[in-house]
Amino acid sequence: MLVESGVDWLGFPHGLDVHAEDLPPDEAARIIRRVPRPARCILITYHALAIELIRLGARLGIAGIQLHGPIHVREVRRLKQFRPHWFLVKSLVIRPGNLADLCVDIRTFSPLVDAFITDTFDPATGASGATGQTHDWTISRRLVAESPRPVILAGGLTPANVAAAIRWVQPAGVDAHTGLEDAAGNKDAARVRAFVEKARRAFGQRE
Repeated sequence: MLVESGVDWLGFPHGLDVHAEDLPPDEAARIIRRVPRPARCILITYHALAIELIRLGARLGIAGIQLHGPIHVREVRRLKQFRPHWFLVKSLVIRPGNLADLCVDIRTFSPLVDAFITDTFDPATGASGATGQTHDWTISRRLVAESPRPVILAGGLTPANVAAAIRWVQPAGVDAHTGLEDAAGNKDAARVRAFVEKARRAFGQRE
């Protein structure tokens, strides 16, 4: 359904801190093998050691990794050395007062990663993503201006706000999770199609 709706990348979360994993690794691997191109699959994880990332990524058969937790630049360098073909995305989790730290992360990791992704910190739960909450888009807009790499916007995006977010932030791409789910926590086909349609239209209007 996601691929037929026009989604380019499918994220598979494993090795999380707050949230429960959606699928066991072997089940995720079976799905990934069946995903038709041109859609590609990416591992979303808080693992911070290159050897763990390489093992899990190979087990899943992914095309890239979203490094969503704290990780030392040394480990990212090792990961890039041993898996140069993987598309690496480093998260930039926005919380009050951390813009300067995020700019440091951009300077530190931009030589090693292919893109960055913003997300929203929830102080109530300690979650750094999948919170369903937006953040100050002015911060994301600033990060887009600072980064030599593409910046993907995430954090509370829905079919109702994605076009406005694209117009204001000017990201390279957008990401949604909880904003596309129904009450049972499953992806809603109508919401996914509406999100993709409105996002593509907004990106097309700025070209």
